[in-house]
Amino acid sequence: MAAAGCLLGCWVSAQSGISGELKTEYIPFSSYIRPEDSVKTNSKSNFKRADLNLSIPLSMKKDSSGRVKAWSVLLSGSYAKMTHKDYEKQLFPDQMLNAQAGIQHIRPLGKKWSMMMTASVGIYTDLEQISSDDILGQGGVLFIRHFNPNLALGAGPVLTTAFGVPMILPWIYFDWKTNGKVKLNINFPEGMEAGYLFSDRFALKAVVNLSGMTVERNKDGKSMLLGYQQITAGIRPEVKLNDKLSLSLTGGTALLRSFSENDRKIKSIFKDKKMDDPKFATTFYAAVSLRWNLP
Repeated sequence: MAAAGCLLGCWVSAQSGISGELKTEYIPFSSYIRPEDSVKTNSKSNFKRADLNLSIPLSMKKDSSGRVKAWSVLLSGSYAKMTHKDYEKQLFPDQMLNAQAGIQHIRPLGKKWSMMMTASVGIYTDLEQISSDDILGQGGVLFIRHFNPNLALGAGPVLTTAFGVPMILPWIYFDWKTNGKVKLNINFPEGMEAGYLFSDRFALKAVVNLSGMTVERNKDGKSMLLGYQQITAGIRPEVKLNDKLSLSLTGGTALLRSFSENDRKIKSIFKDKKMDDPKFATTFYAAVSLRWNLP
């Protein structure tokens, strides 16, 4: 749901042209914590990722009150590169690629409600061997109640592969702003941000983000899904360069980085684990993002 989540804000602002985001992330080397005894080892890994999300409108109509009914194509891709030091054997992939294409539909439901629906299919691979097993799908439906121009609350189910095994999660959206300069946005399972608008061109936000990647791997002749998860928190200054382009910088902490491996069965979601997932020590996090909304 990365593309839908990142571009939900573009939908709310009802852009009729191509909108998107190019984002790069960097997490420096931090110690590997082995799952069997939770000991911090001398083995270390870093994480570098580039994300590109695009929304290309196919059609858009506005009703008499200015509310939008639209169809769009969603395209997204994430490429991650990891470097590993001082491991006795290879535990984690050097590369991960998630690329997907999908469709998004939005429409008003009466005077106070809106609906957004997304569905996509993509390739989730470690680039060692690409096959039909690497193809996964996801989608979701979000119903939003617009209480007034400054307050909206939404919920719905989402089938996501962002954290490993495909799972159904609640998709929760909350957007609130004062008539002045304070804004709060929650888009679970992606994260939340609280910001203060100093001017029309500059905002400062406190952010918490949940993200991940999934790759299919063949293990002992069996198709397995390896999920990477991270939780980051930090401060994000955002500058509006012009009416179409904005730049944001994020600096903070990678609170959690972990891997989980499961077979492709839904019951794996509920299976009790004999030990914790392999993870990494907390360390610094940085990101740069460029967003655009074409007319």
